[in-house]
Amino acid sequence: MVIDARDVTLTLGHTPVLRGISLRVARGESVALLGSSGSGKSSLMAVLTGLERASGGSVVVDGLDFTTLGEDALARARRGRIGIVLQAFHLLPTMTARENVAVPLELAGQNDAWTRAADELAAVGLAHRLDHYPSQLSGGEQQRVAIARALAARPPLVFADEPTGNLDTATGAAIMDLLFARQAAPAATLVVITHDHALAARCDRVVTLADGRVR
Repeated sequence: MVIDARDVTLTLGHTPVLRGISLRVARGESVALLGSSGSGKSSLMAVLTGLERASGGSVVVDGLDFTTLGEDALARARRGRIGIVLQAFHLLPTMTARENVAVPLELAGQNDAWTRAADELAAVGLAHRLDHYPSQLSGGEQQRVAIARALAARPPLVFADEPTGNLDTATGAAIMDLLFARQAAPAATLVVITHDHALAARCDRVVTLADGRVR
């Protein structure tokens, strides 16, 4: 299992967000976390990627116990191993689209980071926007830069939080085709967070969340 989470709880302030979730995901599997807004999908992704520390339970990802690692160790664990597409994009505003994709590759020691960044942006339909800054891009274009950045290092585990939420229907379908193609080719693992039943149906398995629990 590439993901083995057991009895995971998360409390923010005095509010319980995750209430004893257990989830196991096999290497090479695609899984949809399906649920309405507030069901706990994004919070579960944050815990599984080490962006948020679980309040209780255990989280083992690719053989590493995320509940025992410090922040620096978690950052190292994610690098090259986990690609994350966040709803908020988190692009660096002072860097171009190409630089936003290239910098993580350079930090990972990739010698061809500049070329690969251009290739990844071309794959998401942004070959003509390499030198544009986030402020010069639409929300949908920023989403595609974020996806290119997450996929560029060919990570064995990809999390995508509402990856088509800011895209028109045709572009969204093309991006999902790309995500599933990348997942299938190197037998990567894909976890998609969505409220879209049609998108969820494309995955190998659907896990439905409600009120911080697996339903």
